[in-house]
Amino acid sequence: MTTKTPKKPAAKATKTAPPRETKIGKVIALLKRKQGATLDQIVKATGWQPHTARAAMTGLKKKGYTIERKAFDGVSHYLITASARV
Repeated sequence: MTTKTPKKPAAKATKTAPPRETKIGKVIALLKRKQGATLDQIVKATGWQPHTARAAMTGLKKKGYTIERKAFDGVSHYLITASARV
């Protein structure tokens, strides 16, 4: 007859893991820069198609971010001007 020994609770880690870097996090970081980001920069940083990058910005707007489009040297740049409330 075998007896089961109770398992010891796992020791809690003293260090917390750094937050995982996500593609939408990269997009937010690019849009928060002073000059913002072009659609091409977002596509290059994420590996997304242009229509997916535009849809991501629409999703950010729905989450409460204010995104403005400004032209610098004839090229559209997108900038986050107000962050969503957490």
